[in-house]
Amino acid sequence: MTEPLLSLAAGERILVGGDRFTTVSPALASAFAAGDRLVVVHETGDLLHIPAGEFARVAAAVGEAHRAFGELAGVADESITEFFDLFAARLADDGVYAPIAAANSADVEAAIARGRPTGRLVLDDKMRAGMVAGLKVWRDSPTRCRQKVGVVSHAGWSVEQWRDPLGVVGFVFEGRPNVFADATGVLRTGNTVVFRIGSDALGTARAIMAHSVAPALAAANLPMGSVQLIDSPAHAAGWALFADKRLSLAVARGSGAAVAQLGAVARQHGVPASLHGTGGAWLVAADSADANVFARVVQHSLDRKVCNTLNVCCVVRSREHDLVPAFHAAAGAAAAIRGVEPIVHTLAPDDALLAHEWEWDKVPEVSLMVVDDVAQAVEQCNLHSPRFVASLVSNDSIEQDAFYRSVEAPFVGDGFTRWVDGQFALDQPELGLSNWQGGRLFGRGAILSGDSAFTVRLRAHVEDHGLHR
Repeated sequence: MTEPLLSLAAGERILVGGDRFTTVSPALASAFAAGDRLVVVHETGDLLHIPAGEFARVAAAVGEAHRAFGELAGVADESITEFFDLFAARLADDGVYAPIAAANSADVEAAIARGRPTGRLVLDDKMRAGMVAGLKVWRDSPTRCRQKVGVVSHAGWSVEQWRDPLGVVGFVFEGRPNVFADATGVLRTGNTVVFRIGSDALGTARAIMAHSVAPALAAANLPMGSVQLIDSPAHAAGWALFADKRLSLAVARGSGAAVAQLGAVARQHGVPASLHGTGGAWLVAADSADANVFARVVQHSLDRKVCNTLNVCCVVRSREHDLVPAFHAAAGAAAAIRGVEPIVHTLAPDDALLAHEWEWDKVPEVSLMVVDDVAQAVEQCNLHSPRFVASLVSNDSIEQDAFYRSVEAPFVGDGFTRWVDGQFALDQPELGLSNWQGGRLFGRGAILSGDSAFTVRLRAHVEDHGLHR
């Protein structure tokens, strides 16, 4: 028999993982009230407090999205196409966009006042154009809601394989307004979405919902619950969302530790998770590398800080004399655009900092390591990196092939690292990029896009009803 958890006592021990205890802090005991929920993260021992109000707010949003998912089954694909067209048009309309721009300016000012980085928060003309372009991609994409992908014929009967909608996608991400538009792509495959956005961009998200998303849903005659924004800056709202068993997929983007914690919450509650956290690209310069090409690769991989930005550069010892100066010059050129000097950490193999992702906003920060050969660079990358993006500058095609086979990364190239992006590389707006830090991904690529959220169903057609097992 179980009873409701009505209170917590300071010093109370909580069982974790079946073989450990953690202790309730005085602050948690004081804050916890009847009706609240406690999530015990068994991987880490974290005790996550979800106040009753946050739980109710999230449960209502997921409930609306769950109902909308059922209604979408009867909606014509043309209506979904119209939604993306209207959403894009409203973002492109200066009059409609004005309050969104004003809300973003207020978010940026508030973030600066709190000492927060704003490089990803600013909704400038380039980001706005990218959002509009991404929505038009989904507008022009052929339907992927219900698609027959195969059939197996037998004597007297057959079995069809159908790609069908998945359900409600829960989405927690950092303060990047463009992701808000990209992730509505799950509607293209007949799914619905619930967002929880970081506090830095919550005002911008509210404005996008009010002035673009909601009017577009209404005009296209789509269920209003198809896109839900959890109007809360509290981390507890994200925990409550990922603990809701009605989610068919939980997607998290942000810092590595926060994303890992959210993923653990989802897994404990039986919700599949797609995590997009720790990033940082590795670049290797081989003995045959062209110095000018190498310099351009470095500079174009440091233009801004996102997950696919150059984080660690390896130069083979035989070319240390010319490629190390070329690296410093290229990093300096990337920083000079911002009127700053780069920060370069010169590291030795197996230095603990090789596993550290440099988080910078305006001053490029990167690690440099001299290695004996490409094989040692690959060894170090596989050992210390998040196994995410790897690139080799080499004029030797055999060496390039060997690098691809041996490096543990889902994204491998021979030039700048910033190509790793769904819209840029595949013409598909992305929900996020996954690394292989937890192992290779099962059954899908590392770019999660709106059309990646689907299930496969089997449908039998029996002609000979005399058949039996």
